[in-house]
Amino acid sequence: MNEKLKSQILGKLISDNQINSEKRKRKNLYDFETIPVKDDEHRESVRREYESNGWEFNRDYSKSLKMKSLKTHDLAFENKVWVMISNLGFDFLNKDRNFILPYDDDNTQQIDVFAKDAECAIYVECKSSKNRKRGDFKQLLESWESKKRGVENSINEIFSPSKLKKKFILATENQTISEIDLERLEALGGIHFDEETVDYYLDMFKELGAAAKYQFLGALFSGTTIPELQNKIPAISGKMGGHKYYSFSIEPEKLLKIGYVLHRNKANNNMMPTYQRVIKKSRLKSVSEFIENQESPGFFPNSIIINIDSKRKLKWEAANTQVDDAISKIGVLHLPKEYKSAYIIDGQHRLYGYANSKYKSTNSIPVVAFINLSKTEQVDLFMQINENQKAVPKTLRDTLNADLKWSSKNLKEQMQAICSRIAISLGEDKDSPFYDYISIGEDKRILTTTAFGIGIKKSKFLGKVSKSEIEEMGIFYKGDLDVAFDLMKRYLKECFQYLYDNLESDFLKGKDSFLFVNKGITSTIMVLSDILLTIQSKQNLMMNKNNLNSIIESSKHYLDSLINFVINLDVSIAEKLRREKGAGAPVIYWRQFQLAIRNQNPHFNPDGLDEYIKRQERDLNNKTYNYIKDIEIFLKGDVKMQLTDKLTDEWAWKKGVPEKVQDRAEELMRKKNRERSKEEETTEWDNLNLIHYEQIASQNWSRVNPDTGKREKFMEINYTLPGTEKSNKKEQISWFNKINIIRNIVSHVSGDQITDEQFELVEKIHRWLVKKEIKNSFQ
Repeated sequence: MNEKLKSQILGKLISDNQINSEKRKRKNLYDFETIPVKDDEHRESVRREYESNGWEFNRDYSKSLKMKSLKTHDLAFENKVWVMISNLGFDFLNKDRNFILPYDDDNTQQIDVFAKDAECAIYVECKSSKNRKRGDFKQLLESWESKKRGVENSINEIFSPSKLKKKFILATENQTISEIDLERLEALGGIHFDEETVDYYLDMFKELGAAAKYQFLGALFSGTTIPELQNKIPAISGKMGGHKYYSFSIEPEKLLKIGYVLHRNKANNNMMPTYQRVIKKSRLKSVSEFIENQESPGFFPNSIIINIDSKRKLKWEAANTQVDDAISKIGVLHLPKEYKSAYIIDGQHRLYGYANSKYKSTNSIPVVAFINLSKTEQVDLFMQINENQKAVPKTLRDTLNADLKWSSKNLKEQMQAICSRIAISLGEDKDSPFYDYISIGEDKRILTTTAFGIGIKKSKFLGKVSKSEIEEMGIFYKGDLDVAFDLMKRYLKECFQYLYDNLESDFLKGKDSFLFVNKGITSTIMVLSDILLTIQSKQNLMMNKNNLNSIIESSKHYLDSLINFVINLDVSIAEKLRREKGAGAPVIYWRQFQLAIRNQNPHFNPDGLDEYIKRQERDLNNKTYNYIKDIEIFLKGDVKMQLTDKLTDEWAWKKGVPEKVQDRAEELMRKKNRERSKEEETTEWDNLNLIHYEQIASQNWSRVNPDTGKREKFMEINYTLPGTEKSNKKEQISWFNKINIIRNIVSHVSGDQITDEQFELVEKIHRWLVKKEIKNSFQ
């Protein structure tokens, strides 16, 4: 490479204040352009021309016009990646999109983002889509196979004699990448960053500042040697809990270089299981202030817990002097001189609190280091350390248990693990309708893993197990947890996708959705279990990979009934169901879903549904009976009071009650009182019934005013059924007879059941008369 070309390339790089200035521009969502103008006419002409091309007016100046245009999604994403990397303290970055590097004597490659510091050089290819889609990177990665060596040779020549570590990043937004393309990328020595990984490092910068670079370099150069690292540490070796460990004191700066935190975050999905909570800026600040207190510098005497991940046996030099009968030994430990070789299990805030401290190379911190613990063992240790700390959110504990208990010998714990893992997988799968919609780790979203877990446990998906044996085979689980997971995840994913496609407007209501909230999800999973059992019984299909497509298609037929139910659900009923709270709410939803499917599929008869219907009918009759009893008690007092007020106590019975009603009531009174003591005797008013009240109301619907001689409304005022005010008297008073018919049904052990419409009528009249909710009763 000649000096002229080298100079041109270096001239395309910026540093220091130039980086900060460019960062401000790139963080803005708009591109800006200032155009000189001659006069007002020219100003208007320029403005119209720009606006016709999609630009927006921004600001007027005396001799120019400033316009703005929203950046395209690809440029916006490229800028986002550039800003993310610039945050991490690299010395040089490309100025614009015109940065190129030669890969042979005649050809150059445009580089979207380039960054370089004293140790490494990073070059990035960015690919973005406006909407989510499956990406195809075969041609792109194959082209890089022929270019990568040449590009990196150019980097070596430009920055000679520095021996820089180099890394190619493929950064994507709204594009999934296939396993085959990931293998191609790995073969190139490259790494994939999706939009969530970019966001992860942007968020980490907000919490850690430039110290986030340690985590970034650990991800990029995992296992790569750090030649300049002084790795010899005085240490004590020991044994604990069946594991060998080393205890030593080390400068924070050294541990930061080789350390890595397995944050429970989508950016670290490829390193599952992960377990650490996201670092909090407020805690780091308090740690730093504690350490650098001018009057009395603070320190932490408790040890940071790490796991050293080493492919080679660690070199240990025992000291000449030892205590003969002691298990512990004194010596010098040679730490791995590699990025991402020490996983921080406990104490990340204490460690990173030193990252920007003047004491990071002059203080030392105590460390207990285990060697080559499996990820599951690391999770287990993390959980033990934090078991009694409220700081570990339940959502994070549930998520960790999905990994920790997967390989448990206890079958009950395996069932807990698969329940959590199904929810986590649906929330992290970009092809799932629940992508980024489920609270996972510390990410708070609308749905919880618990909602999925409860639904699965209440279903027949997994069957029944004790700690050591399968007691009842499930629809999906026959003894192989991995097979059950694959089948169940795909079935739930496809069924919920079908529901989403047909009920998208409900989904978009978020927390105000009817179906796509926790209780709706739990109950839908339960009814999907009922559907599967019906399909298996009707079609005699075994649940396996070969039959899964057919079973999913058959399930959609039953889901259509559920979709119609949700679409046509009465607003007042929907609101009533939404108000259901607690553990019983999903069951109420579930039964409604079962009934909706039964209405259109009479053969749909899951266990317990018939009994539930009969029980509901009995409960409905009992509730109706109690309402009518309240109405009768009300009428007994109210009718007597109105007649007494109008006719006086002496004449209320004689003039206000029809003679036939008087005769009947008095006859009943005499019969009852023959066998009763004086204290237990009834009055004539006690022996009236609903039909009697109707007849009394009819006779007293209006009365002649003795003072004016005119007929005036009387009981019509209080007993006209709301909504019938403009109808005739027969219609206005008809509710008495309707109530009496219903009373005859619920008062006798005949087995007859009232209809929903009859119950609703009684309920409304109860609210109108007894509760005095006149305005709302009949709306």
